[in-house]
Amino acid sequence: MFNSNTIDDIANRLIDAVPSNLNHLKNDIEKNFHAILQSALGKLDLVTREEFEVQKAVLIKTRNKLEALEKQVTKIEQCLPQETNLKT
Repeated sequence: MFNSNTIDDIANRLIDAVPSNLNHLKNDIEKNFHAILQSALGKLDLVTREEFEVQKAVLIKTRNKLEALEKQVTKIEQCLPQETNLKT
């Protein structure tokens, strides 16, 4: 889902936002940020951009096939004799 580099990058940006007078706590804060982020992001039901793009391509391909089948059905329906007095 999220790779370690992404989590490290977010943690580093949070650390950079910590006021300079708290620099002596920076290592502890960084470790805590990293652990909290990893835990929170791990609980989310997310997919990677690569997985999303694969599914998007599958959906486009499926939509194209569906449209082609709909056209075939329409052609077949047009070839069938038109019955105005349908009885069931």
